[in-house]
Amino acid sequence: MKVQVLISKPKSSDITLEDMTERWHMLESVPDTECHYYIYDKSLSSDEISDIIDADTEAVIGVYLRKSLITEEFFKKHPKLKYMAGLAHGYEEFDVELTHRYGVTVTNTAYGASTIAEFAFALLLDICHKVELHSTYVKTHDWVNDKAPNYMFGLSDQIELNGLTFGIIGLGKIGCCAAKIANGFGMKVISYSRHTKKGEEYSFIEQVSLPELLSRSDVISLHTPLTADTKEMINRDTISKMKDGVILINTSRGGLIAEQDLVDALNSGKVYAAGLDVISEEPPRHDLAILHCDNATITDHIAYLPKTSRLRSVAVAISNFRAFLEGHPVSVINP
Repeated sequence: MKVQVLISKPKSSDITLEDMTERWHMLESVPDTECHYYIYDKSLSSDEISDIIDADTEAVIGVYLRKSLITEEFFKKHPKLKYMAGLAHGYEEFDVELTHRYGVTVTNTAYGASTIAEFAFALLLDICHKVELHSTYVKTHDWVNDKAPNYMFGLSDQIELNGLTFGIIGLGKIGCCAAKIANGFGMKVISYSRHTKKGEEYSFIEQVSLPELLSRSDVISLHTPLTADTKEMINRDTISKMKDGVILINTSRGGLIAEQDLVDALNSGKVYAAGLDVISEEPPRHDLAILHCDNATITDHIAYLPKTSRLRSVAVAISNFRAFLEGHPVSVINP
């Protein structure tokens, strides 16, 4: 099978291109596989991706799965294509029926569930304890000349997680990892997903309706894909159903939130604080109102970034491809 792999040049110094290509060469051990690699250092448009892939390519790994790429024109241009894989957990909504019509299996690469869940809690813990704020204070304050030092009293409110209710929207692999962490902190874990999850691993999670989750949660963490149904699901109406002083965490996609509605809720105090690894515009090339909210902690879409998880993504993608060839595909997002 002829396979085209799109490899993005690493943007951080802890991983080299050689690190990535060395791991991708393990794909060549898959029987009857002819591998071709394309290395790029900037975002590729759907048209550019289509042009990179040869007409006789049967599998492509490393594309961003979006509706502008997965089109009838694309499949007609690549008539032998049978497999497409993104290298991320996330993907855009696309025409599933179209992929069925052309017999193409589409998978994501769920390589960093624990990594992203950990980052969600890094945001939450920063909101609750402001460790860096206090560290800077201790290191820079003039303790020698301060005759009445404000010490051991704190510069911010301290929030204990034990006993609070942690609400998860989207109980997939990342959401499940977040649930385990919350449970470890002694939080009551509830969740809402489109489908009820069954199995012993979910026994400690109370699965509820979305309205019930909104009304009961002290912390709400978003772990659901961005689709037509979930776009701006956090908005003025759903926020009004939340507890006063709720904390909102988003490590999924910025489009899940109607951003101005969140800004209004942050400014009014309805939402105590938000921890956001994703926002409406990345990078923010306009003066977004959310950037001026002191009670919004914002990072630059880096939840996926640890070296271990990025290297793991290659191994998981290759394993997924093997499973497809063996006739039992996994991580399929167009079932």
